[in-house]
Amino acid sequence: MTENPPITTQQAAPTLERFAYDNVIVRNFSYATIFWGIAAFLVGLLAAFEMVLPELTDGISWLSFGRIRPLHTNAAIFAFVGNGIFMGVYYSLPRLLKTGMYSKALSNLHFWGWQLIIVAALITLPLGITTGKEYAELEWPIDIAITLVWVIFGLNMFMTIIKRRERHLYVAIWFYIATWVTVAVLHIVNSMELPVEFWKSYSLYAGVQDALVQWWYGHNAVAFFLTTPYLGLMYYFIPKASNRPVFSYRLSIIHFWALIFIYIWAGPHHLLYTSLPDWAQSLGVVFSIMLIAPSWGGMLNGLLTLRGAWDRVANDPTLKFMVVAITAYGMATFEGPMLSLKGVNAISHFTDWTIGHVHVGTLGWNGFLTFGILYYLLPRIFGTKLFSKKLANQHFWIGTMGIILYTVPLYWAGFTQAEMWKDFDQGGFLEYKTFLETVVQILPMYWMRAIGGTLYVIGACMMIYNLIKTIRKGKLLRYEEAEAPALPKAYKKHKNEHWHRWIERRPVQMLVGSLVLISIGGIVELVPTFMVESNVPKIATVTPYTPLELQGRDLYVREGCYVCHSQMIRPFRSETERYGPYSKSGEFVYDHPFQWGSKRTGPDLAREGTGKLKKSNYWHWQHMLDPRTVVEESIMPSYTWLFDSELDLESTPKKIRAMQTLGVPYEEGYDKIANEELMKQAQEITADIKKELTLLKRNPDAVVAESEIIALIAYLQRLGVDGVAAEKK
Repeated sequence: MTENPPITTQQAAPTLERFAYDNVIVRNFSYATIFWGIAAFLVGLLAAFEMVLPELTDGISWLSFGRIRPLHTNAAIFAFVGNGIFMGVYYSLPRLLKTGMYSKALSNLHFWGWQLIIVAALITLPLGITTGKEYAELEWPIDIAITLVWVIFGLNMFMTIIKRRERHLYVAIWFYIATWVTVAVLHIVNSMELPVEFWKSYSLYAGVQDALVQWWYGHNAVAFFLTTPYLGLMYYFIPKASNRPVFSYRLSIIHFWALIFIYIWAGPHHLLYTSLPDWAQSLGVVFSIMLIAPSWGGMLNGLLTLRGAWDRVANDPTLKFMVVAITAYGMATFEGPMLSLKGVNAISHFTDWTIGHVHVGTLGWNGFLTFGILYYLLPRIFGTKLFSKKLANQHFWIGTMGIILYTVPLYWAGFTQAEMWKDFDQGGFLEYKTFLETVVQILPMYWMRAIGGTLYVIGACMMIYNLIKTIRKGKLLRYEEAEAPALPKAYKKHKNEHWHRWIERRPVQMLVGSLVLISIGGIVELVPTFMVESNVPKIATVTPYTPLELQGRDLYVREGCYVCHSQMIRPFRSETERYGPYSKSGEFVYDHPFQWGSKRTGPDLAREGTGKLKKSNYWHWQHMLDPRTVVEESIMPSYTWLFDSELDLESTPKKIRAMQTLGVPYEEGYDKIANEELMKQAQEITADIKKELTLLKRNPDAVVAESEIIALIAYLQRLGVDGVAAEKK
């Protein structure tokens, strides 16, 4: 037997370096994902039941629908999905780069900073501390905290990439990089606001411009927080869970670059038939339709990765969750572009169809992929097996049934609403003259939605039990040891190497390339709207709000009235017959922020203070006190606290000065007499209501001029007045 020849220098095996994966930070984000997930689901379930049982939380201001609905969306997006993103990134990124995270201290700062932000949202939103901008309701001190924590996350991520032992960056990391840079840009641009007090600010943008910025942000918050990072997680966890390579490397390249370039343009499709300039609406439609190609390319890449492994899918609940998640992604990303077609949007917008569409993505794509990752990841970092596959399978079927029972009735409700709103009788008059007729018709669908949500929550609770039992029978591998060869300093290009490998070796270029691509759409859409005056023509009759109306508008925002009422009459005969003249862009030049809304649970309020829609001051007073004494079948909650709370008069001068800074043409020194003007108008409204109460032999002393309800009534009575005055001219 001969000895093996000695290893030459050229044949020498590379030296292996030892390091460890930090599973503690992964565990922490996993626990936060589970905890905040169930919290978000329960708040959403409460909101669903409030839609059918409006007196459920009557008199409790911090549990009113208008306040907890933003809490639910923020908890679902930033608490549940946000922690889910970080859980997946902190698990996958080191393993893809063959290195530990750059800094344990930065990881912990990121974790605790993010949890404190969530707690701040949990406290402020139910208290009515809000900017009134969807998915961006948090006030300016919290916005600053979000920026700082996001920078900490980015620094930790990029320094980890720089010290990697794997030269090429896998596709999942491309999506992580694009997510980080795009979310940073979106957050900074949309959060430009002028502080009035510590917990109060006004958007720097107004009206049409604010609407465009908001939905450029809002749609891309969905794109680059709920989608691109989860696509990165899909590209990592689907191959890992199925033990199969990604179906197509080339398809992943097309998917990534096409998606991040096209997605950023699609925001204006939320504003079709509104006062947004038509050219911007058309851009949104065109790029939304184009989104189908890269989105479905990614979906197919994920599903086809499982080719030949369908027997494993049938027996592995983790893969079942992931397959349904990708399918839901495909459904949502087909439906979204379809909803951006003007003919379809004319039916769907402001209806529950949109709510159903959103929840296919949230419950199916984000929820189920997160559940699948938790089932995959926690047993591994605790060095054990899942406690019960049977229980996980039961969770899968109950959760799937919950999604179906939640979304299908909302589609049904959406079609019903659209048809009833637009229906005319043989005489050419509206068939359903009161908005409430449409609300009553869809209450059974709202009950089914609540039942579906209950099933989804039950399934999540089953998962929590299963994972707790799994964790208890294992032990956390706090710092999982690993080894890999050091990254060679020199790199020799291989023959026939794909061109994209060049950029995969350069994270900074990947970052810059992503930034350039996502910036193009934003610049093209936003800059002309701000720079070209003809995009927002002025209307001479439009004047600033009086101090009382301004205070009332802030109360309208605080109570979340915009989540149920729109202020945008589209140029449809059905809407102009019902509400009055369609809305013009020049009507909103003093609205910081805009209040066009995105859902009509109640009627549009754009012309509430004019024509046949105008009600008496007493009507509004009684309607806010007890809606069902005015409209018997109303599902609006009562706002009794507005009658007991005194208006904050000290803030009036500050708000006037802030508005002057933003370009609202109040006279110089008006802040000094603002409260005097406010009280004069408040006394007039109060006297009018007292007169009505006296005639009805009720106590007129119940009406107090300094109460918040008087300011809100003043604002409601102002709505549409300037626009109708312009029409008459």
